[in-house]
Amino acid sequence: MVNWIFVTGGVLSGLGKGLTSASIAKLLQSRGYKVTPIKCDGYLNVDPGTMNPVEHGEVFVQSDGGEVDMDFGHYERFLNIKTKFKWNLTSGKVFKEVIEKEREGEFLGQTVQMIPHVTDEVKKRLRNIAEEEGSEIVIVEIGGTVGDMENQLFLEATRQMESEENSIHIHLTLVPYLETVGEQKTKPTQHSVKELRELGLKPDIIIGRSKEKLDESTKEKISLFCDVGKENVVSNPDINNIYKLPLIMKEEGIDEQVSSLLDLDNSKESGMSRWEKLVENLESPDKKVEIGICGKYTGMNDSYASIEEALKHAGAGLKTGVETELISTENIDERIEKLKEKDGIIIPGGFGTRGVDGKIKVAEFCRENKIPLLGICFGMQMMVVEYARNVCGLQDANSTEIDGDAGEKVVKIMDGQKSISSKGGTMRLGSYKSSVKDGTYLQEIYGKEVVTERHRHRFEVNPEYHSVLEENGLIISGTSKNGLLAEFIEIEDHPFYIGTQAHPEFKSYFERPNPLYKEFLKVSGRD
Repeated sequence: MVNWIFVTGGVLSGLGKGLTSASIAKLLQSRGYKVTPIKCDGYLNVDPGTMNPVEHGEVFVQSDGGEVDMDFGHYERFLNIKTKFKWNLTSGKVFKEVIEKEREGEFLGQTVQMIPHVTDEVKKRLRNIAEEEGSEIVIVEIGGTVGDMENQLFLEATRQMESEENSIHIHLTLVPYLETVGEQKTKPTQHSVKELRELGLKPDIIIGRSKEKLDESTKEKISLFCDVGKENVVSNPDINNIYKLPLIMKEEGIDEQVSSLLDLDNSKESGMSRWEKLVENLESPDKKVEIGICGKYTGMNDSYASIEEALKHAGAGLKTGVETELISTENIDERIEKLKEKDGIIIPGGFGTRGVDGKIKVAEFCRENKIPLLGICFGMQMMVVEYARNVCGLQDANSTEIDGDAGEKVVKIMDGQKSISSKGGTMRLGSYKSSVKDGTYLQEIYGKEVVTERHRHRFEVNPEYHSVLEENGLIISGTSKNGLLAEFIEIEDHPFYIGTQAHPEFKSYFERPNPLYKEFLKVSGRD
């Protein structure tokens, strides 16, 4: 029998439903259960792949090529699993499927309606995932906030499933602290639960997001007015280290309460000792390093979330604290010398022309001043452009993404991408294998002849320029299996100067950090 946990949010968005869901899933997984996380998003996009990171946050790329909400990054990093594209249900996906079925005559002349046809499609997809994965527990996170128009159909599907399946409902809500009266206020939570009840939903557990842990009187008031046992009112306070959250949830006893409500075997002990040790390493590091992330999407903290988390994973293993600063590459001349104050620099991925000249200047500055540099995707391409201009003497070198009439097209659109006009889900996406060149730093880092990382790009280093780049000292240390695509580059006589066409941050887990990020942080932390 599959056990279902539905997670909703109230009062406002951005409270951390994804982190909360991942934390609960981690505790249940540590008790030996097979847990499958699913996210339902109300937006009409089929996936977030075409959304601007400044508006939506980072797009997370899965092994199977899915472009999904960044909460899937939390699921993977916490659970040490590969999630799947079908585990992300968007309104766009669901509506598209229902309309296609109607066009094919599958509804046999019925009037196709939101209820039951759309909600039935949601329920069918949820149950199919559980069956295909052999799940013992499925955690379904409903995106957005209760009261939003966009998620009403997902909430109605939840209402129906809660009466049909062995399930519980967890509601995450804001409990603000009002400094003028020195009190945690429960009224927003009461109103949020009232909205749930109007939809036919009743929470079994309420998790209060607040500045500090909920005090006893606050728990008692929520218990009384929201009709849940006091033991099922759980604190979720502000924390600097998200990996502490499962431990806080465990202290609050949420895994025991979930087990009790679902009638699971409560005798299973959670195995969180290694997790606790890694959290301790981040809390009490032996040293600290400062890393600059030089990109264009600096207006939102979540734009480079996976990079920052990959650095933390490496830091936990190395007992090294990591401080990151987002540095805009627009007008970089005004702050280029400040890069010397950083222990390492990352040039992340991105699209378009804004801030490009700054990225090229950052690559040159780090190369000449022997500052550890890791270039990701577009970042690697700009490292190649800089090297072609300033070392190979190709003054007109550029990417055709930036200048279609460049004299030296050292970066160009991939041949397989030339005829594609649709933007959604058409890039080179997902996991690809790369052959590693013998005797390279890259081989030393990975210890393998073939490595697999995830990709998200349309452009590549032009194969016609591979030879001139290598003749001038740029080492193409990893290529696609057919040898045509440059997947990794490096140079000698530099502490760390590596670029990759891949996004290795998407394959980094708290208990299993990515090797490239781990080596980058290790080198950055050297005196």
